[in-house]
Amino acid sequence: MKTTVKDENRFESDATRYASYLRSTEGRLRSDLTVANLLDLLPAPPENGSLRALDLGCGTGTASLRLASLGIHITLLDSSPAMLEVAEQTSKTEGLADKITLKQGDAARVADIFQPQSFNIIFCHNLLEYVDEPAVLLRAAAGLLHDSSAILSILVRNQAGEVLKAALKTGDLNSAEHNLTAEWGHESLYGGKVRLFTPDILNTMLEHASLTPVARRGVRVISDYLSQLSCRAADYEQICSLERKLGSRQEFFAIARYMHVLVRRITR
Repeated sequence: MKTTVKDENRFESDATRYASYLRSTEGRLRSDLTVANLLDLLPAPPENGSLRALDLGCGTGTASLRLASLGIHITLLDSSPAMLEVAEQTSKTEGLADKITLKQGDAARVADIFQPQSFNIIFCHNLLEYVDEPAVLLRAAAGLLHDSSAILSILVRNQAGEVLKAALKTGDLNSAEHNLTAEWGHESLYGGKVRLFTPDILNTMLEHASLTPVARRGVRVISDYLSQLSCRAADYEQICSLERKLGSRQEFFAIARYMHVLVRRITR
């Protein structure tokens, strides 16, 4: 799934564990909220064809495959054959196989894999946390955007979210204080480190990549801090609706578990 932090091969196998997470309430919320945010800002399709999207470090492709049902062609890039196999099977089950292209490769080398200005939409969801040089990857992704209307969708783990989760969910005040300045957190699904971001750090990276935000959204603003999150359909719809409202308000953006920033390339 995700790539290139040194000595990390945690995503190379056991794709079913990640697929199971995405079926959980937390996983569904992350996917549903980010896709809903992106749908608000989709560029207009070209007159002579459909939009083309790239999912960097796609994992099982759960989020981006939803765009395929809208007629958008999706290229799924991941270093893990196991993840791509799950994505391929899902696309066949949902009748979307003709809308996807599978590509095994390292997202850190994306500029060598694809031609410049090839895509109208690029997913970069929970990938910058794991690569060695996130700023370099952002610049490479920016070069793949087709034009000034193309959208790069970035989702990253928020440092403030780690503080609040430690304090409110587990009552671990020592960890909460440590996380105030922590550059790395713990990735619980597979184990290992995960890079943490602040709004300022992310903004600096965007500026250096000549990218400008068109929307900032908080993802899972409160759900990660609740003592229990119901899986009942009615409760899920209510929390999802509330999360959408909270996530669109900037006073909640900086405390969400994840920061979702939708950006376009700056034209000079």
